[in-house]
Amino acid sequence: MNAAPHAVIDAPAEAAPAPARTRPFYWSVRRELWENRSIYLAPLGVATFAVAGLVIHAITMPSHMPGMLAVDDAATESASITYRVAALLMLATTFVIAAFYCLEALAGERRDRGILFWKSLPVSDLTTVLAKAVVPLVILPLLAFAAIVAMHVVLLLLSAIALAMHGRGVGVLWSELRLFTMWASLLYSLVCIVLWHAPIYGFLLLVSGWARRTAVLWAVLPLLALGVLEKLTFDSMNVAAFVQYRLLGWHVHAFDPRGPAITVPFHPSTPLTPGRLLGTPDLWIGLVLAGVFIAAAVRMRRHREPI
Repeated sequence: MNAAPHAVIDAPAEAAPAPARTRPFYWSVRRELWENRSIYLAPLGVATFAVAGLVIHAITMPSHMPGMLAVDDAATESASITYRVAALLMLATTFVIAAFYCLEALAGERRDRGILFWKSLPVSDLTTVLAKAVVPLVILPLLAFAAIVAMHVVLLLLSAIALAMHGRGVGVLWSELRLFTMWASLLYSLVCIVLWHAPIYGFLLLVSGWARRTAVLWAVLPLLALGVLEKLTFDSMNVAAFVQYRLLGWHVHAFDPRGPAITVPFHPSTPLTPGRLLGTPDLWIGLVLAGVFIAAAVRMRRHREPI
């Protein structure tokens, strides 16, 4: 009877399970979403604006409605172009949001001295910077794709209502749009855009960690000054061509330029060429530079003082 209490007292307490190594990263990503509501509010706002704009355009310009509803044989591409333009607007908005987010990601916490609090937590600078890099590279593209799909579904429902009022079915419009193929092309495009723009986001994160004031000017003015100096000195536009190539060059390598996407991209019939994109040296050079920029941003956050 006396041995039992001693056995209970002397029994070693069970060790608490060690927290998963991914938990700091997971909560760091969630913190970015909590602190930056524009990440998901801006795509939602743009989708609402695009749908409302197209509806108002259809009401105020009745002559364009037959083409938008694919009931006009003379303008069978109009409906597809409408959906693709809406998707293109969303992708452009996503890039702008991602760029401004990267420019404020590290500068903002130094400006409000929140970095002093976050550095007191057991979260490494590498985890923090990677969590910030995941937002433009993963989260924003996924949110953009979800917003595009929702926008297309709403537009299709509105088109179905308009067609029903004209005594027509939605079959012609559905066959002309080929939404599933368009969505697959858009998802493929988002992956290509992320890979191609990775060095841009890495560079902007580095500038955000380095600049004491107006990070956007430090990111834009050097390229602008180089372009003006080149134009005045050599009468050439190589800097502008390089910037344009880094922004839009992914489309040349990811799609067959001989396809039907001449005026507006993401045509369902445009052949995809992922092998040509993966075989482009500029893609891999950009990814290496993105890694270098992110590593430099980690070091910058470790040693940079609050503003």
